[in-house]
Amino acid sequence: MRDLVEIGMGRTARRTYELADVNIVPSRRTRSSKEVSTAWQIDAYRFDSPILAHPTDAVGSPEFAIELGRQGGLGVLNAEGLWSRHRDPQARIDEVLALAEKDFTGVSAIRKLQELHSAPIDAELLGAAIKQIRDSGVTTAVRVSPQRARELTPTLVAAGIDLLIIHGTIISAEHVGGETTGELGVSGPLNLKTFIGEIDVPVVAGGVSDHRTALHLMRTGAAGVIVGYGSVEGATTTRDVIGIGVPMATAIADAAAARRDYLDETGGRYVHVIADGDIHTSGDIARAIACGADAVALGSPLAAAAEAPGRGWFWPSAAAHPSLPRGSVAPSQLGALGDDPNAAPPSLATILHGPTYEARGQLNLVGGLRRAMAKAGYSDPKEFQKVGLNVGGY
Repeated sequence: MRDLVEIGMGRTARRTYELADVNIVPSRRTRSSKEVSTAWQIDAYRFDSPILAHPTDAVGSPEFAIELGRQGGLGVLNAEGLWSRHRDPQARIDEVLALAEKDFTGVSAIRKLQELHSAPIDAELLGAAIKQIRDSGVTTAVRVSPQRARELTPTLVAAGIDLLIIHGTIISAEHVGGETTGELGVSGPLNLKTFIGEIDVPVVAGGVSDHRTALHLMRTGAAGVIVGYGSVEGATTTRDVIGIGVPMATAIADAAAARRDYLDETGGRYVHVIADGDIHTSGDIARAIACGADAVALGSPLAAAAEAPGRGWFWPSAAAHPSLPRGSVAPSQLGALGDDPNAAPPSLATILHGPTYEARGQLNLVGGLRRAMAKAGYSDPKEFQKVGLNVGGY
């Protein structure tokens, strides 16, 4: 039963919960963490850890995607990012970071991002970036916005991608609007069910924030649905700009309920739920999976890695919107970790697998998830979705 509260005469709102509001309740048994598997598989692609990267240039270079793939996760290249628009994208990112360090308001950095993203998409550059990832042997995933999906997907499929991620702040099964012309051809209203049926690669789509939209997306044939829009305190301003926020614990649970309904509706077709937002620590990853997620998308935690093109800074993909940016270029959550400000940034391997000296759950993320599952007595993420939960104090 939904918990409704009155916010004024004749107006009610649903009470919802963030991940920080939720606690995992261990069962009567435990197991050794050595007996726990964190593996995740979507379609034909298996990963050692249920972790993928938020599709932003801060963690989206081909080199970073390759390293994340080698570390057991899934890197995501932004087809509309700097690697498809400039021949020297790292130098362009360094220009953005230099402005961010000088201007505490962040305005100069956002203006620079908008300027850089105004350059046309070069199909040759995009194809070369995809080829670099594909040739390394890791799974190749590329993000495109709903507005550009029809235009860019033929180029992406021809380049040999394994997974297509259609990602926006808010996405629906069918966008209502008139035809528009894009840089590489005709774009326009995107009917996902028709679109997904016409291409030969698995599609992950999102973000969503409620049961109805998640169920509608599942009915399009998507292999996975993204919950949230990559919200990070200090770096994402969607709630400030357009008033839309996603209470992640409730939204994940709603999408998981939609997954169960769709499973019954189709007689067994399983759609993965991927949580993207307000996930900062290994405990947050554990809580997201306990609420019903199959995997999580990380932005700021990965941006702290020495290999990240953002060099310790993070911004969401929506930060470069040409007319209504929703985000800022901000230090990643690990930017001030430790007592030595001159300490070298941790490697991606350390962030994911440790070992660590840090006791707040910001390093050894996979190890923290593994330990949470072991303490609760579950052997894999799918089983861990059954763990007990409570809300309130510690």
